[in-house]
Amino acid sequence: MSQPPITCLLDAKNKLGEGCLWDEDGQCLWWLDIAPTSKLHILDPATGATRHWTFPIVLTCFALANRNRLLIGGEPGLFFFDPATGALTDFARPEIDRPGNRGNDGAADARGRFWFGTMQQNIAADGSDMDITRDSGALYRVGADGVSKLMFDNVGVSNGPNWSPDNKTFYFSDTKNQNIYAFDFDLDSGNLSNQRIFNDSKLHGYPDGATVDADGFLWSARWDGSCIVRIDPKGRIDRVVEMPVTRPTCVVFGGPELDTIYVTSACANMPPEMFKKRPLEGGLFCFNPGVKGLPKHKFGAA
Repeated sequence: MSQPPITCLLDAKNKLGEGCLWDEDGQCLWWLDIAPTSKLHILDPATGATRHWTFPIVLTCFALANRNRLLIGGEPGLFFFDPATGALTDFARPEIDRPGNRGNDGAADARGRFWFGTMQQNIAADGSDMDITRDSGALYRVGADGVSKLMFDNVGVSNGPNWSPDNKTFYFSDTKNQNIYAFDFDLDSGNLSNQRIFNDSKLHGYPDGATVDADGFLWSARWDGSCIVRIDPKGRIDRVVEMPVTRPTCVVFGGPELDTIYVTSACANMPPEMFKKRPLEGGLFCFNPGVKGLPKHKFGAA
């Protein structure tokens, strides 16, 4: 297919836009700017109306939850957030034994469990970058009871947890090491097996956030690659969609028919000359990919 037109919905100048999520019930888009001070944003694409909340801690990922709440993952663990009251309450601390780490990406599976990935802390208190020097991250499965189970260890930067449409394959990206893994997934038990490299291409930057379409293809945002790649179920790159930013970070299907892809991006600590070349760095974008996506699961759902 030819390159689709890319629309900038919001010149947000997000320092580190992440975690975009479509709310089918509310027909709105949620996303985070995770760099300090973290902000949670919501957009109604039909009207262009936006709202945001600000938090004193680094928050990095989330899922919709019951009682109109969000389950939000962040630097120290997992929290419930109530948009109606602004209340943020503790829920789980999967990684209290690794104080040099922080949370990163996460998603809920079809049984309502939350898969929460971590990484070495790389954001200083003033928002500046710190080097990632070790593969100290991990992936955890967190149940509705708050109990966490270590699922995968020795990760550089955790990103892109996703499932195939039949829930038989789990995908997970290690951005630092430029690998996307596939695992056999048992939906009932939540267990993983048969780990393998799904795609390790170095041609299009680093694999960041991801989503799966209704045909079972994985769409991967490519940090420092200025594009989104579509990967077929055998791990082959099927399509490359060029983006007007250097660091696309996360993708999700949305819209009334789930036929629009929304894309967040980052602009933190970029040299000024980058903005001359790509003035929309850190913006929120969308395009029509010509295929439909799947609704995202809620935390705690049966």
